[in-house]
Amino acid sequence: MKQLFHFERRDQPLASPERFSFRILQNSYWALGTIVVALAIGMSGYMGFESMGFIDAFANAAMILSGMGPLTPLHTDGGKIFAGIYAIFCGLLIFGVAGLILAPVFHRILHSFHVDDDDAKN
Repeated sequence: MKQLFHFERRDQPLASPERFSFRILQNSYWALGTIVVALAIGMSGYMGFESMGFIDAFANAAMILSGMGPLTPLHTDGGKIFAGIYAIFCGLLIFGVAGLILAPVFHRILHSFHVDDDDAKN
């Protein structure tokens, strides 16, 4: 996790294309892991509160995680409260995951403004 946001400093040259690609891949893996954990939380909530089976819980959690909404009607008050909180969590998570994946791109663009002309030729 320490290397996740470890970028060049202002006085350092731009990272090589290989290093940049590795950063995007590394952040994509972290984003995928975050999505898997969020999906597992949603599935366990649906299985616990609504007594759904594995496949139904997966489908409902995946639909909310993607922003589409649940597939089946909810029957318990606990399930409805869970679904509301989970939907808010997933809505915010989308922005976090997008930021995580795009952080190396934004850093590279902003860092390129600070590179001296002599460093850019190398």
